[in-house]
This record gives sequence, C-alpha cells and structure tokens, in this order.
Amino acid sequence: METVEERAAALGAYIIEHNATVRETAKRFGVSKSTVHKDVTSRLRNVNPALYSGVREVLEKNKSERHIRGGMATREKYRKKTLQSPRFVV
Repeated sequence: METVEERAAALGAYIIEHNATVRETAKRFGVSKSTVHKDVTSRLRNVNPALYSGVREVLEKNKSERHIRGGMATREKYRKKTLQSPRFVV
C-alpha cells in the first residue's frame, strides 16, 4: 500500500502527463475529487514543489476553460434531447 505522499506524487504526475482534470484523475485512481484536490494542492506542495508547480499550471488552465467545457456539455445534452424527440424527423 502506498503512502499519502506517494499517492499525491502519482496523482500530480498523472495530471501533468495527461493534462487531466481533477474529475478525470479521481475516476482513473478510484478516489474522490476531494482527495485528488487535497493531495495535489496541499500535500504535493510539501512533497515535491517542482511537481506541484506543474500541476498548478494544468489546474489553472482547466479552471480557465471549464466554462467552455460546461457549455459544450449542455449543448450536447440538448442536441441529444432534440434528436430523441418524437417530433424530430430526420
């Protein structure tokens, strides 16, 4: 079993390597989003400061793009709903 510090480093490396979001990382490692966030923002700073700075860059980029991803998800949701509507004929 790995330590909390090892997990924090593994999560940080995954985020940087895959340009992943906290949600994607949590799903991949089978932990909660809260755990990922706590590990990469608090614990990683003390364990590996260089890795921490790289993770911060990716998380800031994700944060600046989240409104775009949210809008795209909503658009897709309503597009699918329209296509499934019985009134819509192809």
